[in-house]
Amino acid sequence: MTLQRTTPAPKVGIVHLGLGAFFRAHGAVYIQEADRTGDWGILGVSLQRPDVRDALAPQDGLYHALELGPDGQTARLVTSITGVLVAPEDPQAVLEAMADPGVKIVSLTVTEKGYCHNPATGRLNPDHPDIAHDLTQPLPRSAIGFLTRALQLRQQRGLRPFTVLTCDNLPNNGRLLRGLVLDFAHRLSPDLAAWTRTEARFPATMVDRIVPATTSETLATVARLTGTEDRAPVQHEPFRQWVIEDDFVDGRRPDLAAVGVELVGDVTAYEHMKLRMLNGTHSSLAYLGYLAGHETIADCMADPVFAAFTRTLWLDEIIPALTPPPGVDLAAYADRLAERYRNPGIRHRTWQIAMDGSQKLPQRILGTLAENLAAGRDSPGLALAVAGWMVYVGGSDLSGRPIDVRDPLADRLRVTAAAKSTTVGKVAALLTVAEVFPPDLAKAMQTCLTLAMKSLLQKGARGAVESLT
Repeated sequence: MTLQRTTPAPKVGIVHLGLGAFFRAHGAVYIQEADRTGDWGILGVSLQRPDVRDALAPQDGLYHALELGPDGQTARLVTSITGVLVAPEDPQAVLEAMADPGVKIVSLTVTEKGYCHNPATGRLNPDHPDIAHDLTQPLPRSAIGFLTRALQLRQQRGLRPFTVLTCDNLPNNGRLLRGLVLDFAHRLSPDLAAWTRTEARFPATMVDRIVPATTSETLATVARLTGTEDRAPVQHEPFRQWVIEDDFVDGRRPDLAAVGVELVGDVTAYEHMKLRMLNGTHSSLAYLGYLAGHETIADCMADPVFAAFTRTLWLDEIIPALTPPPGVDLAAYADRLAERYRNPGIRHRTWQIAMDGSQKLPQRILGTLAENLAAGRDSPGLALAVAGWMVYVGGSDLSGRPIDVRDPLADRLRVTAAAKSTTVGKVAALLTVAEVFPPDLAKAMQTCLTLAMKSLLQKGARGAVESLT
C-alpha cells in the first residue's frame, strides 16, 4: 500500500532549507506535535539534489520515523511536511515561498559546510563559489544567499521578516548565522543590513538526536511494521532534545514548550555541552575507531579500551572546560551519553560521522583543546583524536588501504599531508591549514600533536588509545 494523505495538509508556516534525515527525524516530529492549529506545516527545500523530493512527492510528503530502541523498533507516521522544492530547478519559487506572508519561520539544517564560512574564524567566505555567485546574481545557490535575498524581498514588499532558526551543530549558531547574513546583506545594501539587524531574529538552538543513515533494511522494517511502501523513512534513537532561545519575530511560533522543547534565554551552555561532550567524542571515536577497524559507535563502545577512552575524555578533558547548564550534572549527562552510544539498535557508522571533519573539528574538539591549553591542562586524548583525523584525511589508513575521504578540503588536505615525509613535517604542514587551525592554536598544539601522531603510527589506533587509559 502506498502512503497517501487522508486529511488536509496543514498550512505552510515554516520553510525548511536542507531537508535531510536529521530534521525529518527531529524538528519535523516536534513541529507536528506542537501544531495545534494546522498553521505550521513545513515546506521543505532541497538545496542541491532532487532525491528527497522525488521520494516524498508520490506519497504526499508523508513518511515514517523508525525508532530504534534497545528492546525493539516502532514506526510513526510524520505528516508535517507539505511539499518539497528543489532549489536548482526553480530558485525563484523558493524565494517566493520564503517571502510568503504566511511563513513565519525559515529553519535550516545544511551542515557546517553549508554556511560557506571559515570555521576557524566564523566569518563569511566571500571567495566561496556559491557566495561569489549569489552576491552578483539575483537567484541564489547558497543557504546564506536564499535567506538574505528572501529577507530583501520581504523588506521591499513591506512585510515583517521571518525568524531564522538554525538547527545545525555549530557553537553560538544563531549569532554565527546572523553575522553571516548581515555580512552578505551589507554587501548587497546597507539599508537591508540595517533592517535585518533591527527587525529579524536568529535564535540559537541546541539539537540532539542520533539519526543513522537510512538503509534498505530501514525500508524493509517499515514495510513490515506498517504494511505500507515508504520510499523516504528515517530512523533514530529514542532520545531527543531541542533547546531554543525564545526570541521569535513578534513571538510567532508553534507551542513548542508543550511538547518538551526547552525555551531559554541563553542556549550557550547547552550548545557547548552537547557539541563538546557528544559531538566531540563522536568525532574522536569516528577517526580512531575507524582506524582501529570499528564500523559503528556501538562497536567502539563494545570494545573496553574505547569505552574507557571515551570516559576519560569526558571526565578528564572535556568536562573541566565546561560550564554546565542550570541544573545539569555533567557526569550524569556523560553516563546518559554512554548508554545511548551502547544502544545495539543504532548503527551509527564511524565513516558517516567522519565526513566533513575540516568543518567540524574547530567547534567539536579544538575549542576544548584551546581552553585546556590556556588553563595549563593536558588533553592527550583529544590530541590523539586530531592526530587520527590527520591520518584519515591523508587518504589511507594505518595499513595503507585507501580511504574515501568526504570533505570540502579533501584534495588540499591529501596533497598537504603527502608533501612531507616525516611525522613532524606532516603535522606541521596540516597545522598550516588556517580554515581549520587558528595560527596561535596551531603553534601551541604542535608538540602534543606530534607526540600523539608518533604514538598512533607506532602503536596503531587501539594501542595508542589503550596507552591513555
